[in-house]
Amino acid sequence: MSKANYPRSVAYIVKAWPRLSETFILNEIISLEQRGVSIRIFAIREADTGPSHSKVAQVRAKVSCIALRAHWKQAVAANLRLLCRRPARYLRLLLHVIIAKGMRRRFGPPRHFFQAAYLADILSREPADHIHAHFASTPARVALLAHRLTGVPFTFTAHAKDIYLSNPEAFRAKLEGARAVVTCTQYNRDFLSERYGLLCDRKVHCVYHGLDILQFKLALPRDVETDKPLILSVARLVEKKGLGDLIVAADILRRRGRVFEVEIIGSGPQREILKAQVKRLGLADRVRLLGALTHETVCLAYQRASVFALPCVIASNGDRDGIPNVLLEAMASSVPVVSTPVSGIPELIESGVNGLLVEPNNPVALAETIDKLLASQELRGSLARAARAKVESTFSLDASAERLLALFSGEEQEGPSVCQPISDSVPQSVSPAGSESLGSFDRRAEKLGDWSTDESQGLNT
Repeated sequence: MSKANYPRSVAYIVKAWPRLSETFILNEIISLEQRGVSIRIFAIREADTGPSHSKVAQVRAKVSCIALRAHWKQAVAANLRLLCRRPARYLRLLLHVIIAKGMRRRFGPPRHFFQAAYLADILSREPADHIHAHFASTPARVALLAHRLTGVPFTFTAHAKDIYLSNPEAFRAKLEGARAVVTCTQYNRDFLSERYGLLCDRKVHCVYHGLDILQFKLALPRDVETDKPLILSVARLVEKKGLGDLIVAADILRRRGRVFEVEIIGSGPQREILKAQVKRLGLADRVRLLGALTHETVCLAYQRASVFALPCVIASNGDRDGIPNVLLEAMASSVPVVSTPVSGIPELIESGVNGLLVEPNNPVALAETIDKLLASQELRGSLARAARAKVESTFSLDASAERLLALFSGEEQEGPSVCQPISDSVPQSVSPAGSESLGSFDRRAEKLGDWSTDESQGLNT
């Protein structure tokens, strides 16, 4: 493929910038900039508060926030300018959006249309060759509308919740309008292929999140007989991370007489629930919830960890992970990992080879597996060495960036759309009980999805 056809400038649409939990977007943008691509970042809402990644300083891209509440004067002026320049196109699309909202009995201003017009006005003065959105929810919706206003081609990356809790018809509209769709696991691609059929052929591509492995130092072997071993977990405090199971497993290990400590790094809506669980089980001296920390501090925690545990589950509303980036980071740091065969995780972890997998929602099995790791330095060492080798061979940041550029340019439409290589152990479907097929979940998800939420609508905003 000819690199001469790669886009020279790309407008990136993200939920907010920067976000500590989205290091994969940060790594992607830095890698593209290193290849000479000019990036312009557009944030749908204001930046998150709290710590941020130090690598944000490496990003050269100009950042614009197109949140209407904070920038309504600029947004109004931008919409008026676009209306004057392209009245027919502006009014035709606005009418389409309003009718679609009315058909779904959603009343209120079409704010995502106004954000897209705000973006389109900026692009009329600072052109981009391509638009790329991260997440199939609001960012992809704004990208689709901006594409229809400007004619600039767009792609988007769909991750997890934005796939499994989305309105199928709204997702279909974005899929039809996009030049290509990227997703970060083969599991996700299989799900989308089953739901949308031939529409996905040669359009939906699996590109793993790449990792800058040189950023992660090898963890030193620790003697758990003389040192109190650290069981580390890094995650947003939400149901799908399965942290309640980890706390129950810690209680089981304590009752077995195992000496250890657990550190959970991250913030989220379940913080108070998890704190109460720790207190109720009398684990305050063993389990610490540290909140959100800088990425540098997290990397130091990997160096201290004897085991990394992330017992992911499929949440009660159907939400699930793709391949959690923290698993990549722990494995790159040569920390033995324990997780579950949910979604795309088996594409990274081959149980018994480079990590260990236990059934989800099974704290007893989780405790037994962690105990097995803590009891064998030889097992920890062999899994850790294989883990880093897996990340080096399959999750190259450079390879991911090259595939993205090819997709942005439209040159890989005839090429392979699957992630390569993939372990033979990858299951075709995983459910909380390990028995529900992808098709049956697809039907259940349509019943569970809250189509009235802002995140699940197509052109209705």
